[in-house]
Amino acid sequence: QVQLVESGGGLVQPGGSLRLSCAASGRISSILVMGWYRQAPGKERELIADITSGGTRRYSDSLKGRFTISRDNARDSAKDTVNLQMNSLTREDTAVYSCNAAGLVGEGLSGDGSWGQGTQVAVTS
Repeated sequence: QVQLVESGGGLVQPGGSLRLSCAASGRISSILVMGWYRQAPGKERELIADITSGGTRRYSDSLKGRFTISRDNARDSAKDTVNLQMNSLTREDTAVYSCNAAGLVGEGLSGDGSWGQGTQVAVTS
């Protein structure tokens, strides 16, 4: 079992920045890829970015450039953490942001793997 705890969401003004973090614990040796997803009201969940344990990153074409994913998974660490730096935020970025950890690439897109509880990001003036 893998447990995920997200942090860093909140209110931000348009044009501002936020940094989200997601800490994994438990069977972290089973994690190959960690990713960030978001779901806005009335919309389907979408992939923002994911990153493998080897550092290969994949971004949504529409968000690449403003969002940066990084991962801290030192081999001797008992934790695996994925971060999402979000810049130049707009009201359209308002959503619940969730972290996913999976043993296979693509599992998160089908809803599989482990999920955090989600953190709300609201971009408003």
